[in-house]
Amino acid sequence: MSVSAKPWQSDVVCTWLERRIDAARLDQIAADRRGYEGQDDYDKAAAEEWVCRAVKAAARQGDQTAFAARLKHLLGQDDYQTTGIYDDRRFERYVRANLRKLAKMAKTNVGFENTLRYQ
Repeated sequence: MSVSAKPWQSDVVCTWLERRIDAARLDQIAADRRGYEGQDDYDKAAAEEWVCRAVKAAARQGDQTAFAARLKHLLGQDDYQTTGIYDDRRFERYVRANLRKLAKMAKTNVGFENTLRYQ
């Protein structure tokens, strides 16, 4: 883990995760209303919510290395269990993409200040 110029702020990370969970839930609702055409978007939003919920406890610890270790552990898993999704393979692909994005953000400590809904 490289040391970034900014100090690790677990409260900012927790706020970012909470906002991403809220945005993902809203995206799931919108995709569900679109029906068949929205299934891919639903799986993408469900994957983002799953990832944010899975790492939220590690973010609350206040330690950047613990957060990165949790992300690495999740990336090492073979499958991700959840219910209510449309395509398991697509969901797992989106989970891995979100985990890689978060790992990059955690390593550089950049991007957690962006709390807008659409990123």
